[in-house]
Amino acid sequence: MVIFLKRNIIVAIVVIGLLVLGIVFLNNKASIIKLPKPEVTGGERGMLGIDKNINESTIDKYLGRDDAVYRDMRMLKDPGNYEAIGGDSYLSGFIDGFEVVPYPYLTEVKGLPEEVGDSYTGKTLFTELDDGTYHANYLESMDILEYYFPKDKYIFLICGGGGYAGMTKNLLVSLGWNADMIYNVGGYWYYDGDNNIDVKRVVKGKVKYDFWKVTYHEIDFDSLTEVE
Repeated sequence: MVIFLKRNIIVAIVVIGLLVLGIVFLNNKASIIKLPKPEVTGGERGMLGIDKNINESTIDKYLGRDDAVYRDMRMLKDPGNYEAIGGDSYLSGFIDGFEVVPYPYLTEVKGLPEEVGDSYTGKTLFTELDDGTYHANYLESMDILEYYFPKDKYIFLICGGGGYAGMTKNLLVSLGWNADMIYNVGGYWYYDGDNNIDVKRVVKGKVKYDFWKVTYHEIDFDSLTEVE
């Protein structure tokens, strides 16, 4: 009888152990899904550099990876009139897990649709030269870039419509990042997945923005050392 009970206890422990391992496996499933190589899609979206395989409609499968970082390239309120092209100048929501590092702080914004007008025109970490290369405006510029976009991790980029994300990838690749580890996920405006976090809300007919929900990385240019 004692031997029988011991065997049952051992079996129960083994079963519980297997269940725990199964739960851990499911929780870490996103970290073991093999990533397809970045592949630019066709058409107008391809002109922005949006990825064919990992984009707004599929990003949910690739969230929560330990080997990746997730960056939203928008500003909380962009000076550009994105409403003129059916977008949103405000960061009205984001995908859970994405942290915001505004592209306009990295380098000048170029090539926006005429209807949008100008975006942010203040200080930037880099200046794009006529030959397409980038000049660091501060001694800390590269350190900041490598901190927010570590070279040893996969980098998932998103913005409102895909433009800032594509510009960011171009900047990073030009400065030595591996293009095969960077994905332009596209635009939040087209996201309809299960990990949306709303920032915009309407209270008694008035629009309010819960920016406190956003992990927003401001760059304090006044604390940096300018390159002469």
